[in-house]
Amino acid sequence: MKMMNISGLLKKDNFILILMIVTVPLASELNFYPFNESFRISFAAPTFFFFLLLFRKMPVILPGLLTAILIVGFRIVIDSMTLPHFDWTSSLQNQFSAFFYYFTYSLLFYLFKVNRFYERPLVVGVMGFFIEIFSDLFEMTVQYIVLGTMISWIAFYQVMIIAISHSFMVLSFFSMWKLYEAQVKAKHIAKQNEHMLMLISNLYEEAIHLKKTLQTIENTTKKSYDLYKSLHNLKEEGNKIQVEEWRRQALKIAGDIHEVKKDNQRIYAGLAKLISDEGMTDFMHVRELLEIIIRINRKYAGLNEKSIRFDYQIEGKHPRYHVFTVLSIINNLMANAVEAILKKGRITLCVSQDGEFVEFQVIDNGPGIAPKHYKLIYKPGFTTKYDDLGNSSTGIGLFYVKEMVEELGGSIDVQSAQGCNFHIRLPIYRLIKKG
Repeated sequence: MKMMNISGLLKKDNFILILMIVTVPLASELNFYPFNESFRISFAAPTFFFFLLLFRKMPVILPGLLTAILIVGFRIVIDSMTLPHFDWTSSLQNQFSAFFYYFTYSLLFYLFKVNRFYERPLVVGVMGFFIEIFSDLFEMTVQYIVLGTMISWIAFYQVMIIAISHSFMVLSFFSMWKLYEAQVKAKHIAKQNEHMLMLISNLYEEAIHLKKTLQTIENTTKKSYDLYKSLHNLKEEGNKIQVEEWRRQALKIAGDIHEVKKDNQRIYAGLAKLISDEGMTDFMHVRELLEIIIRINRKYAGLNEKSIRFDYQIEGKHPRYHVFTVLSIINNLMANAVEAILKKGRITLCVSQDGEFVEFQVIDNGPGIAPKHYKLIYKPGFTTKYDDLGNSSTGIGLFYVKEMVEELGGSIDVQSAQGCNFHIRLPIYRLIKKG
């Protein structure tokens, strides 16, 4: 799990670099000379190793080069302040070999890619031991060439012992650092989990209200259709007009719709608070709009235990369309396609532009519609869909879609050779933001 993005890592690396070039030269003054007056052992080596392990994105050669230069400069400055008869040339000659130690150390660290073994501290310790030995040997070789200093096998053995102690010291600090990082990550994950639980709790609460709303809408739809049938069957003569009964039904429907409105307002307020950063808008790019429709119907297919593949195709350039108008029309057709497919199938949603019109196609490979039903499917009450208990759908969906499409000045037709293909053509100016 990433704790931060790349820019954050680079900022962290810059902070480590500054801390490193200040700390390592200071640590180099905690030293002793085990073999001769030129070869120095200090706490700078384990400190340097530890800092190199902390870099994530910055190549360690750059920090190594800067540290090597600063250490030599820092030691010369110390000499100038402490030696009674200071000589720049002599001081540089005594201190310059340290540059080769730290630069060689960082170069080998980079070439061996020690940071790849960040999660394997023992391997890091072994590699650190060998890197320090080679760096010491290189520094001593430079001293031998320039200053003519000698080193015995006993001294080399002591160098190995010191390298082991440095590696052990760094591993101890590094393990404590990793423990600290693990604790920080655990707290971060715990905070995220707590946030997710709060979101799930809030969404669960909204889902309860939404379920109630869906039930109310279903009942209201049934009452509306029953009232429609009563009015449709009404004849001017020979029937006693039950105005009072119908008035009560109409009033009850109005009350139910008002209840749905209140519930939806509350659900919207709750969800809008949860997704306040999403920048909800009434108009949306067509690709985003199609992706929303497909996500909704993919979930709907899952609820109905159906395995359906959803695809979409976009041709031409499109303005931002009114979200709720397109959703109301296309989502109805998509839901019908999901319901028509028995268990497994495919639904494709296509959008294209034809002059001043936008065309939507919803294509499925379900059982299709018999040609004799082409005109009947838009009549209220007509349906070919029944649930497991034999209850029929209200058959209002396509009637509503046709009414809405024609109100917008568009057209709808259907073809059903293999599966079903609903084609809707709408004037673009009725779907875009005015002005």
